[in-house]
Amino acid sequence: MAFARLREDINTILQKDPAARSRMEVLLCYPGLHAVMFHRLSNPLWRRGLRFWPRLISHIGKLMTGVEIHPGATLGRRLFIDHATGVVIGETAEVGDDVTLYHGVTLGGTSLHQGKRHPTLRDGVIVGSGGQVLGPITIGAEARVGANAVVLSDVPSGATVVGIPARVVRRDKVDPAHHCEFQAYGTPTDGITDPMARTLTGLTDQIGRLAAQVADLERRLKSTGADAEPDTATQGYERADAPGLVAMPDREMPPGGGMQDGPRRIAGRG
Repeated sequence: MAFARLREDINTILQKDPAARSRMEVLLCYPGLHAVMFHRLSNPLWRRGLRFWPRLISHIGKLMTGVEIHPGATLGRRLFIDHATGVVIGETAEVGDDVTLYHGVTLGGTSLHQGKRHPTLRDGVIVGSGGQVLGPITIGAEARVGANAVVLSDVPSGATVVGIPARVVRRDKVDPAHHCEFQAYGTPTDGITDPMARTLTGLTDQIGRLAAQVADLERRLKSTGADAEPDTATQGYERADAPGLVAMPDREMPPGGGMQDGPRRIAGRG
């Protein structure tokens, strides 16, 4: 059974990593594979109620591979941890079959209670480099988490999420009989755009249209001979001979308070 699982893992790496040239190379040179092997030693001991020895095995595996997998975590078959360094998988995390994790991924907890506090990844999930999946949430089957995304809530099956916090930018139909096309780093490259980028692009286009309308209005004003400058005849009623202006008494504030009359000009009918 153990050798069959190991053969499965090696074949998975050969399928997903074009840099892998041979089974011997994968067996000896892939720290992600070694991390999974250490976990397969520590997890059965943990499930039997032992605590010190599983943690020691896990710690040795971390020192040798750069991957920290708690012995209490549940890992499915054909897990591929590519590049390995910096991956952290917490105690109550559950990882399904055919999952791919890249370097810097964290499946972390957000609470201090002893119950379920780490995420669940269903079959076929891909988490890109630097992805942070935090809390007792569920990432649906065949979902994709883009590089450096921070996921704080459930992700639907077949969805692709990016950003901080992560947002759904695409959702594909999941066929249980066939896995979705493998996407390196969990990020599609077929022209998909971030919703925030689409919003900014829309605002930029709208500003351009408004600027064009203002320019058109200015041209029309010039063509009719209208002066765009403000009419100084009516600014502050400074000119006594301006049309439509009559002299009226101004009310001034004396030193002791109250109001007194003084000359002032206001608009009136001619």
